[in-house]
Amino acid sequence: MFSPPNIITLAHGPSIISVENTRNVMLIRRAFKFELKPNGRQARQISQFCGCARYVYNRTLSLEKSLYAKDNKHSFRYTEAANRLPEWKSKHPFLKECHSQVLQQSLKDLDRAYTNFFEKRANFPKYKKKFRHDSIRFPQGVELDEVKQKIRLPKLGWVGYRKSQDIIGTIKNVTVIRRGDKWDVSIQTEYEDNPPAPTPSEIGIDMGVKRFATLSNGEFFEPISPFKREREKLAKLQRKLSRQKKGSRNSRKTKIKIARLHHHIVDSRRDFLHKTSTQIAQNH
Repeated sequence: MFSPPNIITLAHGPSIISVENTRNVMLIRRAFKFELKPNGRQARQISQFCGCARYVYNRTLSLEKSLYAKDNKHSFRYTEAANRLPEWKSKHPFLKECHSQVLQQSLKDLDRAYTNFFEKRANFPKYKKKFRHDSIRFPQGVELDEVKQKIRLPKLGWVGYRKSQDIIGTIKNVTVIRRGDKWDVSIQTEYEDNPPAPTPSEIGIDMGVKRFATLSNGEFFEPISPFKREREKLAKLQRKLSRQKKGSRNSRKTKIKIARLHHHIVDSRRDFLHKTSTQIAQNH
């Protein structure tokens, strides 16, 4: 129901992949990210879900470490970890209020972290900290209403979002991510697309300091410095925070302002990079 008429969503399986190759098409997985606009109740529920997911992740990691200390042949298995959830829910009623898929996805994240560690792609899994990289993922049970700019999330209901582009393809999963004092929603979709025709124009790029990038045809892009532009304001807020009592209401307000300013700097830099790379890629 989410695919436009000219796009066919493919199912998984080796036979589909072989058809994909003969037809010279690509199966694209793409994420569409928007700012979420939950009400007060929904925002509290999302924070609670993040806390439950973090609790399950950290407790499982701690348990796996103790089991390995007793038996160095022990290895993490997602199925065994997921089978512990019913018992934990009976002992800790707050886990029942969280959607079961959110907790399962947290364990799958830990499983992926272990896999990356043993394949030497990452360090050993670390405990998750509160308010740092908070996120929850829903693999199914999601509905989308692009006209009303709302998305229905399990146990949360219909939540508004700030639409900036149309969504293409079939929804595979939805991730809600904390960004400062706000929430973003990342909708991953899958769709079939033809590979773009190669552009005959070629260009050389030289990255620099005074100029962000200089092209071999003489064109260049001036750098932007969002940090330098906001450095004085940021320093002022940090000095203000240092004078305030730690843990007070005013200090929390100042921390929120600092976080917003940091995100503004990051968003400005990301916007510049995306626009510059898109301009080059579309013409060369």
